[in-house]
Amino acid sequence: MMNPAGKNLVCFALEDEARAFRKLAAGRNDVDILLTGIGQKSAERAVREYLRANSPKQVFTCGFAGGLDSQLQIGDVVFLTVDWLLDKQLVQAGAKPGSFYCAPRVAVTALEKSRLREQTGASAVEMESVAIHTVCIELGFFCATVRVISDTVHEDMPLDFNALANPDQSLSYGKLALAIAKSPGKIPALLRLQRNCKFAAERLANVLLKVIEADLPPLEH
Repeated sequence: MMNPAGKNLVCFALEDEARAFRKLAAGRNDVDILLTGIGQKSAERAVREYLRANSPKQVFTCGFAGGLDSQLQIGDVVFLTVDWLLDKQLVQAGAKPGSFYCAPRVAVTALEKSRLREQTGASAVEMESVAIHTVCIELGFFCATVRVISDTVHEDMPLDFNALANPDQSLSYGKLALAIAKSPGKIPALLRLQRNCKFAAERLANVLLKVIEADLPPLEH
């Protein structure tokens, strides 16, 4: 059965990205939150399954992104849409227009991020949006990317999270615990990353809620 027109589907890879928005959007009947899992394959599968059974007003692909543009700071919300009304509302909500590179792996080092900036010209790097946009285009739904910077182009990640991933690209907590046990000196940097991600998720949640509350008319497909 199709959902009534007017639903906003907001996609996140992980609950850590979604938690702040989930709290703000609690009780709203115009929002569905979908956790897709990490990476393009997981995102494509999850969104396709949702859209087979539902017909949302619009789809947002959201979550964390690594900064590639040196001007972007932690907590900056960056967006890419094809709707000037939504663009205007996002800017009014405090977001910045930009572009994204959808990578097959986590960009771990400052050097890697700098090279991606040189190669792609993108403002930020993430891992799901291309797959979500592709499914939406195929099935005739409007999709916008709205992401928040969780780490800047100038900083290395405290650990190589690619090496700590399960086959489905989700984080292996066993591998993480072993890596921390081997390198306890990384704990302060991991705690700092956790704080930055919490701050970034709250900034993203506030922007998303402002845009959804604006209740813009759906874009004609």
